[in-house]
Amino acid sequence: MKDIATMRVAGAPSTRAFWRWVALSVAIVIADRVTKDLVSGALAPGEIRPYTSFFSLVLTYNTGAAFSFLADAKGWQRWLFTAIACVAGVILVWLLRRGGATLYLAGVALILGGAIGNLWDRLAIGRVVDFLLFHYERYAWPAFNVADSAITVGAALLILDSLRARRVEVRR
Repeated sequence: MKDIATMRVAGAPSTRAFWRWVALSVAIVIADRVTKDLVSGALAPGEIRPYTSFFSLVLTYNTGAAFSFLADAKGWQRWLFTAIACVAGVILVWLLRRGGATLYLAGVALILGGAIGNLWDRLAIGRVVDFLLFHYERYAWPAFNVADSAITVGAALLILDSLRARRVEVRR
């Protein structure tokens, strides 16, 4: 008979598989930190450095959330978004530990890494560093960063995973 401490929940990843997904999240955090530090060292706040007709680097700060939601609030939003990121992080680690399909786990790991990357900024400097700017003529998408990209790709993977066919277990 197996010792209860060594048994896993059916479908849950092995400890090694779980840590591989955590490593992906950590890689996102590192890539986010490195790119933010490089851009912060190379550009002055508000400086725009064009590279193509549709892409520029810009050093900007966001005290709000996606698309500068609540950026004009009086500072309390920093702690609201910090709390949300902390709660989300705990839930995302729990979801990784539960296991699932590769597409699903990749999405969760990317979202976790992105959430931690932006949480780091909120805790360290009170705002998120954004620097990737896509534009066309006088129209521009809001600037974003590696963490934001990871969250977006992770969400897309979760949507794709939700659309795939599943085997239904029938219990009798």
